[in-house]
Parts: sequence; structure tokens; C-alpha cells
Amino acid sequence: MTPWVRRLLIANVAVFVAAPPPLGVLGLIPEGLAELLILVPARAPARPWTVITYQFVHAGFLHLLFNMIGLFFFGPRLEARVGSGHFFALYLVSGAFGALLSVLTPNVAIVGASGAVFGVLLGFARYWPRERILIYGIFPVEARILVIFLAAASIWGGVSGGGNVAHFAHLGGFVGGWSYLKLLERNSPARKFRQKVEAGAPSRPGARDLKRWEEVDRERLHPLNREEYDRVLDKARALGPPSLTFQERAFLERFTQD
Repeated sequence: MTPWVRRLLIANVAVFVAAPPPLGVLGLIPEGLAELLILVPARAPARPWTVITYQFVHAGFLHLLFNMIGLFFFGPRLEARVGSGHFFALYLVSGAFGALLSVLTPNVAIVGASGAVFGVLLGFARYWPRERILIYGIFPVEARILVIFLAAASIWGGVSGGGNVAHFAHLGGFVGGWSYLKLLERNSPARKFRQKVEAGAPSRPGARDLKRWEEVDRERLHPLNREEYDRVLDKARALGPPSLTFQERAFLERFTQD
């Protein structure tokens, strides 16, 4: 379990337990306050915080359960891939885009982490497109196919107005996740390495690069990143810095200060 996946799971469950029925269980949060957490797109200009808070409120146990299952299965691997800070930002941005696209249903009350979780699912499919996902534990579907199917279903459901589902919020989650990852990849070290190569700049790392990588405080890294850091650094020491791939060099550069 990675740090932000754990925190988001706890936050969503805590709000559900504290909220009044039908949004929760115990009613520790006054009903009037709970209503201020719900997103109604037409009222969002007067209640801008609801673009974030609606992501932590759910319309019943099953709504919460399915969203948290998605976060639990797809989140840790993605967080380890992009880093905790970027994962948390992607989660919130995806949910915010879900709120933005929900202006197409301006007077409908919207709750749930579905938009944010759909953004996480898109990130998972972007990096592991052929990973097989078992639907209901039985039917295997590649991650990329699942995203395409869900996007098409969201468009159809939104246009037809079918069901008590925030289809545009789901679609917005995909758009937000895709947009954030494109921005992240545009500024990634691997991309900068490739740009240097295309510009004719020296691309072979040397002893100075190895020294910078060795100065990283490994104790501050997440255990998953620490294990990969040790593996890549050992390879650089044993075979020399030029033996590293672009991806391995980009991984090490993420943790350097210059």
C-alpha cells in the first residue's frame, strides 16, 4: 500500500462513516454541513470548494465500495510509477475535471470519487495498456480496452441521460488524468534526455552524473522507489553510467537536486 492510496482510502471511508444517511452512517457531520460538500455545478461559483469536497462524499456503501476497490487495485502501482506527489495531484485534478465537465448537467447534485478513480485507471492503462483486468474476477479485459469501453459508455450515458450516474464526471476524470500525464511527461527527465540527443548534445552520462545520483538521500524515498533506486544505482556502478537506459536515467534524475 503506497502512502497516498492509504490516505485517500482512509479519508473517503472516514467521511462516509461520519456523514449522515444516505451519504454516510453515523451522522457526526451535521446534515447542513454535509450538503455544503456536495457538488451542484450551477452553484459551484458560489461554492468553489465543492470541486474538491464532492470527491470524498458517496451516495451509499456500494458507491464507496466500488470506488475504493478501483483505487486499491490501480492506485499503488501508478503512485510508485509517477511518485506520490504527482499521484495525489493527478487524483485531485481528475476529480476536478469531472466537476468541470459536469456543467453539462448544471442542476444535478454530484458526489463520489469516480472521476478521480477514472483518472487513476487511465494512468494505469497508459503505462500498462495490455495488463489484463478480471471483471467480477472472471472476465479478462486489457486495461486499454476497459478504458475505451468505459469512455464510450460515459459518452453514451451522458448524451442519453440514462441512469442515476454522473457520466460526464466519469468522462471528465479520463480527460483530467490524460491531461495531467501529458503535462508530466512533457517535463520528464527522459524527454529532456531525448531532446538533448536530438540537438546533438552529449548523451552519455559519466562519473559526475554517478556522483550526483549517489548523493540522493535514499532513506527519504518510498520503499518501492528505494528498491528500484538501489537496483539502478548498482547497475551504474557495476557496468558504468552509460549502461543505463533512458528510463533508468530518468528515474534517478527524479530524485536529484540539479
